[in-house]
Amino acid sequence: MNQVARWAGILRSLVIYYGIPFRARRLERFYASFVTPGSLCFDIGAHAGNRIRCWRRLGARVVAVEPQPDFAAILRMLYGSDSGVSLLEAAVGNSPGTGRMLISPRTPTVTTLSRQWAQQVARSPAFRGVSWSAGQEVTVTTLQTLIDRYGMPCFIKLDIEGSEAAALEGLSCSVAAVSFEYLPAARDTAIQCVERLSSLAIYQYNWSVGESHRLGSATWLDAAAIREFLLELPQDAASGDIYARLVADGSGAR
Repeated sequence: MNQVARWAGILRSLVIYYGIPFRARRLERFYASFVTPGSLCFDIGAHAGNRIRCWRRLGARVVAVEPQPDFAAILRMLYGSDSGVSLLEAAVGNSPGTGRMLISPRTPTVTTLSRQWAQQVARSPAFRGVSWSAGQEVTVTTLQTLIDRYGMPCFIKLDIEGSEAAALEGLSCSVAAVSFEYLPAARDTAIQCVERLSSLAIYQYNWSVGESHRLGSATWLDAAAIREFLLELPQDAASGDIYARLVADGSGAR
């Protein structure tokens, strides 16, 4: 049964990220304001790899990190021959080492390293019917290690189910733009991300609901305003992503 559930979950992810008409073009239009030809992007929690495809079409080089073996194998099949893509089968955290995943075979998009996050979101109606079981141990690296190895990215996407704040703890310099997931049931993780970025530099923030790839605010917000947005979200509101763009680094340079 677990095998059937696992393959059903994989197929569901592939359909969601590759099978919906016009999504790829909308994704490219959205990311064009962050990603430029010849730049470097980090896809942390690459999953099925639709961001890799988008950013390569925009002319960027990509470092894609994915800890789930099944999806890492899919990424190697789809992008392994592309010299502009570097693939790592690993997770990202606040320090290098290893960690044990909690897996959800039916819904592999919510596989996580964070037991606390799984406990938080399990109480949300949006996660009704989702269950986790202990998975294998995986290698954990850090954002700073990736930067030291591959260079400075223009954009980092973090979609790692409750480990986003931990990943940012493993970053010791400012980057031009970052995105991280928010969920009303675990909004403290997103707030911690804002606080960590604010400790590194001055950023402006916006948000995008679900997979709409449309910014929710006509104007970019400061850290206090995005915290207020997150705190005021109804418990049953949809999840989405926060986008942060650099205004000034720690030295005041713009």
